[in-house]
Amino acid sequence: MSEAPYRYTAAVADEIEERWQQRWDEDGTFHADNPVGALRGEAASLDQAASAGSAEKLYIMDMFPYPSGSGLHVGHPLGYIATDVTARHQRMLGKNVLYTMGYDAFGLPAEQYAVQTGTHPRTTTEANVANMRRQLHRLGLSHDPRRSLATTDPEFVKWTQWIFLRIFDSWYDPESPNVDGITGKARPIAELRDELRAGTVDPFALAERQDIELPAAWIGRSTADVTAASDAEIDELAHAFRLAYISETPVNWCPGLGTVLANEEVTAEGRSERGNFPVFRRRLRQWNMRITAYADRLLDDLERVDWPESIRTMQRNWIGRSQGAQITFPVAGLTGHEDPTFDVFTTRADTLFGATFCVLSPEHSLLEDSSALPAQWPEGIPEAWKGEAATPREAVESYRARAAALGEEERTAENREKTGVFTGLTATNPLDGRELPVFTADYVLTGYGTGAIMAVPAEDERDFDFAATFELPVIRTVRPPADFEGGAWTGDGEKINSASAELDLNGLSPAEAAERATAFAAEKGFGTARTTYRLRDWLFSRQRYWGEPFPVVYDPDHPDVPIPLPDSMLPVDLPEVADFSPKTFDPHDGDTEPQTPLSRARDWAEVELDLGEGPKRYLRETNTMPQWAGSSWYHLRYIDPTEDESLVRRENEEYWLGPRAEGEVGGVDLYVGGQEHAVLHLLYARFWHKVLFDRGVVSSQEPYHRLFNQGYIQAYAYTDSRGVYVPAEEVVAEEDGTFTYQGEPVTQEYGKMGKSLKNAVAPDDMYRDYGADTLRVYEMSMGPLDLSRPWETRAVVGSHRFLQRLWRLMVDEETGALTVSVEPADLPTRKAVHRTIDGVSRDMAQMHFNTAVAKLIELVNHLTKGLTGTGATPREAVEPLVLMVAPLAPHLAEELWARLGHEGTISRAPYPVADPELVKADAITCVVQVGGKVRHKLEVDPEISESDLEALVMAEDRVQEVIAGRPIRKVIVRAPKIVNIVV
Repeated sequence: MSEAPYRYTAAVADEIEERWQQRWDEDGTFHADNPVGALRGEAASLDQAASAGSAEKLYIMDMFPYPSGSGLHVGHPLGYIATDVTARHQRMLGKNVLYTMGYDAFGLPAEQYAVQTGTHPRTTTEANVANMRRQLHRLGLSHDPRRSLATTDPEFVKWTQWIFLRIFDSWYDPESPNVDGITGKARPIAELRDELRAGTVDPFALAERQDIELPAAWIGRSTADVTAASDAEIDELAHAFRLAYISETPVNWCPGLGTVLANEEVTAEGRSERGNFPVFRRRLRQWNMRITAYADRLLDDLERVDWPESIRTMQRNWIGRSQGAQITFPVAGLTGHEDPTFDVFTTRADTLFGATFCVLSPEHSLLEDSSALPAQWPEGIPEAWKGEAATPREAVESYRARAAALGEEERTAENREKTGVFTGLTATNPLDGRELPVFTADYVLTGYGTGAIMAVPAEDERDFDFAATFELPVIRTVRPPADFEGGAWTGDGEKINSASAELDLNGLSPAEAAERATAFAAEKGFGTARTTYRLRDWLFSRQRYWGEPFPVVYDPDHPDVPIPLPDSMLPVDLPEVADFSPKTFDPHDGDTEPQTPLSRARDWAEVELDLGEGPKRYLRETNTMPQWAGSSWYHLRYIDPTEDESLVRRENEEYWLGPRAEGEVGGVDLYVGGQEHAVLHLLYARFWHKVLFDRGVVSSQEPYHRLFNQGYIQAYAYTDSRGVYVPAEEVVAEEDGTFTYQGEPVTQEYGKMGKSLKNAVAPDDMYRDYGADTLRVYEMSMGPLDLSRPWETRAVVGSHRFLQRLWRLMVDEETGALTVSVEPADLPTRKAVHRTIDGVSRDMAQMHFNTAVAKLIELVNHLTKGLTGTGATPREAVEPLVLMVAPLAPHLAEELWARLGHEGTISRAPYPVADPELVKADAITCVVQVGGKVRHKLEVDPEISESDLEALVMAEDRVQEVIAGRPIRKVIVRAPKIVNIVV
């Protein structure tokens, strides 16, 4: 039997979709108007009501993709389809919708490919962007193409570098009044110079508050020296407070790869994720961003954005604000130091009475010079303390080398055996004068707190495990419950063993005791109340080629002082090089130094410039920015993609991002993406945006007002006997329920769809076999958008059949003629239509697309069953149906809308509105209780009033029969569902 000539097939879908996409492009259907500038009201397809300034705006964004060579799989577009459905729906509600897509195009994969093949990263990246842009366009996403970008575009790089220079030119004044009751803001560095000269800012107090290391020339000096300082000295002092700064920073150095790695690029075993090379913790000269200055605002403003609570919790934990005390411990046994000490931060100063030893991180500054440590072991110490070394110096040197090769996750793993060595040093407990042995152990990290701890084994599980391993004493300062079986007690309880001649905390609660102990420490001068953060400053250097160059140079006579380039010299472009790889070294030689690809481009790295003193020779920065840079501000470039005189025009930024009411923070109206970016990207973008707000560049305090995390599409994956993944599409399901690949048995598992599991399904295959609209409807119908869901290619046909039934309601499959009747629909059909409008409208507003699709399928089934003998469907039923389908299956909807005789695009046709009279239920069951028992039920009007319902119930014969003449004490009416008669 041959197929009907006008059936909605994949081939028909392909023709319809390609044709309508071309028309949308030609007509500028999805252009969004700006209030001012090049994109002001140029879209001819926009009617007057949708122009900027007269229409309500809506800014919708996806977390933009990295353009990989493998292109998209069907799991990628889940969030993109959802935002597109929302954008299309909101346009039909009359809103001016900004919706586009960019590409996070710098990054390691393109550079790795360049190293392997010699192909320039830009060539690879641009080809990947073109392919991904084609795939997304074919999906029918209603992006404004004029606003699309890639972070590698020279115009985009220019403004990324411009933002860096604004951050470099800023310091954070914690006392400066801001808005909405906020105190603290970024200010130009020139204003700090003026404040220092005038004596209105105390740099020493400011440095202590922000944990800033002052230049060596200013150590030990006083505020009186500041106002008398030379201009050069003031410049040097102010330079230390910049929000973008260079310092000797603890980093993950991988000599086998020749580069510094982010924590996320290091395995739990302390090796590189790529290549499996050893990674060493060491200090290198790196660019940093002082994100810690914004820790409180980043934390507090989480309450002012509409984000999932789980994401806010992740950011709170990452920032990790803790309030406690910083305690100073004097150290004995260290040579070459006049007054050696180390600081410990604790939230429980009361537990000082229970401290029995101290631990320094292997990277602690007191341990950097092993020759300052004791030359001999003290007599009588346990052998376990020595680490099989002849002297403390040898023990610490050897342990530091082993710890440098371990990753942070491995060092802090829960059940890992505790290791360490005694340093030969002792510390004095400042609260009670006891001498405590000082160890170094890798479970203490230099990047958190002060890099030193006072160990209280009775109240900390890690300290207890360490004490048990090294036979150290345990002193309880909190009384555990009577049934406690031993170990560390971390709960509440009465304070015990916590008294000295000057301070008695016994009998207090831990909270009361901690407060009193902190006050005592401050009074005696060995401690201060302090707030600390888990958040560290943002390491901003990469020893890579494929990234944004830093817009700074150095005078060869002063190579440690970065000189910002003027805006007129932006962008600083990458040089053309033949070798894109950093220099690699012996994988086990952790003492090597990075040599970046840019450092070998001598004609670029050494440059003659006139920066106001005549032509001079300068050295460029040869590190590049991390991939995070471009993704920290791309939401602003979408607003003004053609603007070249400023980052973004104020009028356009205020329109799209500005707060709509007093006290609001503004930002993108809807930002959709995966939870994997819950912390770093979102935290970095918030930081950059807040600096720009403080400097008056933007009016919004937050980049993203509402955040939505979509789930993932998962699929079956298969591994062979070696545990290696095999192509899922080539696996054969055997009759006995097992699976084989090329005749060999494989094991089935379930996981996130992707290249690594070899279980990806290309959207191009779905376009070919079913059409883009079918793929869109299927992905939106698979389940709630915020949950992960399984992919099943065989199930896609169900969505295709739904669209075929929709097509048949209006198109004769044999002749292609329109089969729509002008006759009025019957009452049941009208009610079905309007109840669907009501339900789908609510679902669309809440992004419940799976239930919206279900309601549309139900309506199509109702209309299919109700076809007249002539096969015609009432126009008043199908037109609102097509309008409701339009956001989900836009190509098919456009085609049917045109066949129904409409000339304009359905993309901007008004969304249908439900008639309340047709939406309400025909009748509802009212339960009548007498004496607390159900005695009667009756059908009533759902809109019935309480007085009418009471009269109706009391007139019922059955009710009177049950009452039987007994006096009525009270009648409780909850219209329309319940009437309770108390007799």
